Amino acid sequence: MSTFTELHLDERILEALDAEGYQTPTPVQAETIPALMDGRDVMGIAQTGTGKTAAFALPILHHLATERPASGRPIRALMLTPTRELAAQIGERLRVYGRHLPLYSTVIFGGVGQSPQVKALRRGVDVLVATPGRLLDLHNQGHVDLGDIQHFVLDEADRMLDMGFSKDVERILRLMPKRRQNLMFSATMPKAIGTLANEMLYQPVSVDISPEAPTTDRIEQYVSFVRKGDKRELLIDLLEGQMVSCGIVFTRTKHGANRLAKQLEKVGIPADSIHGDKSQTARTRALNRFRNGEVFILVATDIASRGIDVEDITHVFNFDLPNEPEVYIHRIGRTARAGREGLAYAFCDETESGYLVGIQRLLGHEIEVLEDQPYHFEKARPKPGQKPGRVKGSPVGGPSRRGTGRGRDMRRYNRGGQKRNEQQQRNNNSNRGRNNNRSRPGQRSDQPNRPSGGRPPQSNRHRGKQQGRSNASNRRPSNRSNRRQSRRDDRS
Repeated sequence: MSTFTELHLDERILEALDAEGYQTPTPVQAETIPALMDGRDVMGIAQTGTGKTAAFALPILHHLATERPASGRPIRALMLTPTRELAAQIGERLRVYGRHLPLYSTVIFGGVGQSPQVKALRRGVDVLVATPGRLLDLHNQGHVDLGDIQHFVLDEADRMLDMGFSKDVERILRLMPKRRQNLMFSATMPKAIGTLANEMLYQPVSVDISPEAPTTDRIEQYVSFVRKGDKRELLIDLLEGQMVSCGIVFTRTKHGANRLAKQLEKVGIPADSIHGDKSQTARTRALNRFRNGEVFILVATDIASRGIDVEDITHVFNFDLPNEPEVYIHRIGRTARAGREGLAYAFCDETESGYLVGIQRLLGHEIEVLEDQPYHFEKARPKPGQKPGRVKGSPVGGPSRRGTGRGRDMRRYNRGGQKRNEQQQRNNNSNRGRNNNRSRPGQRSDQPNRPSGGRPPQSNRHRGKQQGRSNASNRRPSNRSNRRQSRRDDRS
């Protein structure tokens, strides 16, 4: 397939593509569009950056433009995505490709007020792009009717399940007519995706665009063995020495992303952070600052590993190694876009060597070691014959429900402290408001925790706000509720 004209798309769509400079279909477009034009279901293995949005958007727009509904403007196409950023990008592309068509589309996701979204739905839309949480919320309120869906796209299916949306996806599938055209895109093909594909797709056409080939072939990769406490200094040295003009730094936790961005700002490196705890307005502002060059470093959690499409990214830094090897591929795939080359650096401390083993096994080769750096720590190198996975006793990031997550002994110590805290909480239930100096749940301490077997801590009422960290499993109900809401907002 050499030109878009050969795909027999609507002339108005071809006009919009020509204005955008689209000449030759990408491999995923050349294989997907003809199958969708023939009404077939499609199972696609492809990552972002391969042109898959146009692959499913163009034929769906073509069908909707030629098949007008009998009355009104019901929702006839649903595109479901795991993240707000990806939903916004698809919505923007739909407006570009369909600028000459009498079709309306809108995007709905959480983290923002629902009133503008509800108004758009009431006016009528042909194509709806949504995240699962907000879609089900608005359906439950009676604002969304999926009874007329003719085309359904499940984008980033593996990421959708990783984020815990499997039950939501099942509910959404039951709300749509059984007779419809289905398309599923996933960057990887784990067993759960295969099971979902068998339930959702009917005799699908398989399109397999391997994510490793376009990524690793054009990316120069290095790994640095370093102590955990030296990662920040190593990052600053690399950012300054490499003269990075546009780079992404991936951390494991939201708190780590915020903290690292502030630390970079303090040393004169313009940076911003993006993660699920930020409001959609803040996330959009951070992305716009990054795209416009106001900041040249974006510190992100894995919410951005597939949700950012910026062609000028030259460097990717894995400040924390991911615990899933496939995520490493998605992260470094943020660079080397549109045929360019890129650089990817990975920092491996003594607790992450198992993660590195899994990543190198997926790649099929060892990553070149950057030893010529002042923070080289040989003990972080994987041992001969080491198996993939987390080093035993090392933290995996994020708050633990059984203590501070600082190792087996510390967790046992906190379980013992739980009974004392429960008794203290019962004693204080009738005296709320008196102990204003209690440490806040999850607050970090300026002093190290005592080792197991040491002198037990004083009760909360004798501790200052900056002493110790409360047991995660003993948080007050109101705080648990807030954290559940935060996670829900992250998922939507």
